[in-house]
Amino acid sequence: MSTLDPTTPVLVGAGQVGATDSTGTISIPDLISSAARDALADTGAGTDGLRDDIQLVGVADCLTWRPSDPGRELAEELGAKPRETVATRASGTSPLDLLADACQQIRDGEIDTALLAGCEAVRALQQGRIDNGQVTEDGPGPTRTLGSDKHANHPAEEAAELRLPVHFYPLFENALRAAAGRGVEEHQRWVARLWARFADVARTNPHAWNTAGPGAEEIADPTNNRMVAFPYRKLTIANIYVNQAAAVVLCSAAAAERAGIPRENWVFVHGTAAANDHWYVGNRAELHRSPAIRAVGRALLGHAGLAVDDIAYRDLYSCFPSAVQVAANELGIELDEPHPAPTVTGGLTFAGGPGSNYVMHSLATLHERLRKDPGASGLATATGWYLTKHAAVVLSAREPQDRYAHHDVQSEVDAHPAREIAEDYTGRAVVETYTVSHDRSGEPTIGHLVCLLDDGRRAFAMTQDPGTIAALLERDPIGARVDVPECTLVE
Repeated sequence: MSTLDPTTPVLVGAGQVGATDSTGTISIPDLISSAARDALADTGAGTDGLRDDIQLVGVADCLTWRPSDPGRELAEELGAKPRETVATRASGTSPLDLLADACQQIRDGEIDTALLAGCEAVRALQQGRIDNGQVTEDGPGPTRTLGSDKHANHPAEEAAELRLPVHFYPLFENALRAAAGRGVEEHQRWVARLWARFADVARTNPHAWNTAGPGAEEIADPTNNRMVAFPYRKLTIANIYVNQAAAVVLCSAAAAERAGIPRENWVFVHGTAAANDHWYVGNRAELHRSPAIRAVGRALLGHAGLAVDDIAYRDLYSCFPSAVQVAANELGIELDEPHPAPTVTGGLTFAGGPGSNYVMHSLATLHERLRKDPGASGLATATGWYLTKHAAVVLSAREPQDRYAHHDVQSEVDAHPAREIAEDYTGRAVVETYTVSHDRSGEPTIGHLVCLLDDGRRAFAMTQDPGTIAALLERDPIGARVDVPECTLVE
C-alpha cells in the first residue's frame, strides 16, 4: 500500500434520505436503514459484501426513536453483526463524537470498519404519522454511550426563564451586533443577507428539506415570518420539523483496499478536535467569543498543516446565525460577500435540522464534494447546547501529512478566566445583552436581560411587564444602566 499507514481512517461511502411525502406513516427503522444501505452501496464494494465486515455501529441520539440499543436495532435491520454498538447523548456534536471515537479505534487497530448513522422524524411525529413497530426499550444497552448528560443551565439562568437554545442564541446575536458596532435594523439586514446565501446553497442540495428557500427580503420581512425571540424570526432558526436520515461508512485504508473500494471513493479523516467552553453561559468572559472554537481550530488546522484559507469546503454549524458568526470569527473565516457562505448543505434552517444528526449530513455532503475535487480539503464544525460543546473535523481525498489524531484541547480552554454569577442580585447594573421571547402569535411575552456589575460579576433578570418589554424593543438597551431585578432602564 505504498507508504500510507494501513490504519488511516477513511470515509468510503455516504447516504442521505429525506421522507418529504406528507401522507402515510414513517418508520424510523426503515428511514435510518435506508440511509445506511445507501452508504454501503455508495462504497462501490456492494451492500452485502461490506455489511459483513462492520465491526462497530454508532447511532446519534434520536428524539423520535428510543430503543435501548439503537445501533443493535440498525444492525439487525441490515443483517450486520457488529462487535460493538455506540450511542450518544443528545448533542449537535454527536456525529463528530461518533466519528472521533471510531477513527481512534481504527487508528489503534481495534476495528477496521464502522457504520455511523442517525435520523430524526419530528415532522412525522407532529403529524401523528410515526409507526416504529416493535421497539425494544428495556433491553440491553449499547457497548458505550458518548457525551455528557450534565444539566446545561445554571439556576440563575433558569430563574430568568433562560432554558432553551432559542433563549440563549439571541443573547449571543445581540452581543455580536454590539461588538460589530451595528444598529438593530442594520444588523437584521446583514443577518438576512447571510441567511439568504445559506438558502441559495440549499437550493442546489438535492437532500435539503427546503430547496425553495427565501431571499434576504423575505427573511427580514415579518409577514408570515413571526418573531420567535428577538432578533430571530422563524426563518433564522433551525428547522427540526423534518424526516431525515444520514449514514457514513468508515474503514481503515487497509480494509478499504481489501474490500476493493475504488480509490476515487476514499476521503481521509485528517484529524478531529473537541472542547467545551465554560459550561454555563453565565461563567463565560465574553458572550460573543468562544475560546473553545478558537483552540479547536488552531489544533486541528495545525495538525492538518492547513490555513483556514486552504479549506475549500466549509460547513459551520448553523443552528442560529450567531453560531455561524462566532465560529467564523474564531476561525478567521470571512462572512461578507463575495466570500462564499460557509455551508455545503444549506444549513439547519433550510437543509434541515434533524436533532443531533445534522452533522452526519455535513459529513455525507463533504464526502461527495471532496471525492469529486480530490485536491481540496473540507471542514465541518459541530456545536451542542448554547455554544457550549464544540467539535470539528478536516477531511480530504489527499493523503494526510500526519497520522490521524484527535485533539482534546479542554485544558487550554479551562485556563481561560471565568466570570462569577451573581445570584439573586438586587441593584444597579449595565445591560450586556438581551432578548425578548414571543409567543406563537408573535406577541412579546418575556424580556430577558444579561447584566454586568461594577465588580465584574454577571447577573440575569427577566420581566413580563408590557411597558418594560416595549422599552427593550423600542431602543437598544445594550450599555444602558438598569435596575435589577425589575429590568427598568434608568439611562
